[in-house]
Amino acid sequence: MKRVLKIIGKALLLILIIFVLLMAGIFVYNKMMLKKEAPLREPLGQMVEVDGHYMSIYTEGEGEHTLVFMSGAGIPSPIIDYKSVYSLLSEDYKIVVIEKFGYGYSDIVDGERTFDTILRQDREALAKAGINGPYILCPHSMSGLEAILWAQNYPEEVEAIVGIDMSVPQGYNYDELKTTEDNSFNLLLLLRENGILRLTLSDNYLPDTYTDEDKKIYRALACVKSGNKTVENEKLHIAEAIDMINGKSKPNVPILMFVSDGSGGTGVDKETWRKYQREYASGLTNVTIVELDYGHMIHHFEPKKISENMREFIKGLDD
Repeated sequence: MKRVLKIIGKALLLILIIFVLLMAGIFVYNKMMLKKEAPLREPLGQMVEVDGHYMSIYTEGEGEHTLVFMSGAGIPSPIIDYKSVYSLLSEDYKIVVIEKFGYGYSDIVDGERTFDTILRQDREALAKAGINGPYILCPHSMSGLEAILWAQNYPEEVEAIVGIDMSVPQGYNYDELKTTEDNSFNLLLLLRENGILRLTLSDNYLPDTYTDEDKKIYRALACVKSGNKTVENEKLHIAEAIDMINGKSKPNVPILMFVSDGSGGTGVDKETWRKYQREYASGLTNVTIVELDYGHMIHHFEPKKISENMREFIKGLDD
């Protein structure tokens, strides 16, 4: 029996040694790749200073209307992620992509990430980049809350809102926001720091329309930005943002809402997700809803249809 236990002990020790060596190898490989990928993390757009840190603002195209794309929560590279849609529009409109602090090429910062703070910083960054309103805000997912606040607080700056499966107050479980701790960012941070995240990243996440260079940039940024504290702190203030939104009237601006089937990120089924969108749209005098049978990242699946509907919507603003 002692001999058996001794053999088992040696086997377990060997497994532990192999595991430690494997993890050390992954860690060293990740560090080497981070250094090699440094050129891929050189900003694609303009870097402007806000509150002593640098924020990335990307622009493309010219036109009478300025479309401002606003990222969903935790997207490593908004510039790359929404390219499938805005690249189809930049011939006729001025395209702007805001990369909030913690996103893309922008700095990771300390401090509370209230939606008032985020909105102030985004507006200041646009002003410093010389990009003037009014804007057509194009929020995806969580940034829908910021877009609604923007239109409520600064209506003269918002020409319209185009929601790319944007979040609305009804889409959150308010009580859970107050009581539930989200550990997903902590897991992402752990995977990123030890290098395992790099091994799990797949090109399948990005549309086929993206070039190999786009995919390399996206991976390079994901390996330094995923699960960072700035993005994590945003989620702590969603309930506060909902209170501010619900404390005022709905914005009186034209709204086009692309709505997904709820899969891949909303946490609810198709009918529930669409019910939330319809509930928010109720009572609005100038709103159009386009339902698409694809997941939450609808801009990856239907960029052509989204861009075509956006063009028709924008033409209507000029009538």
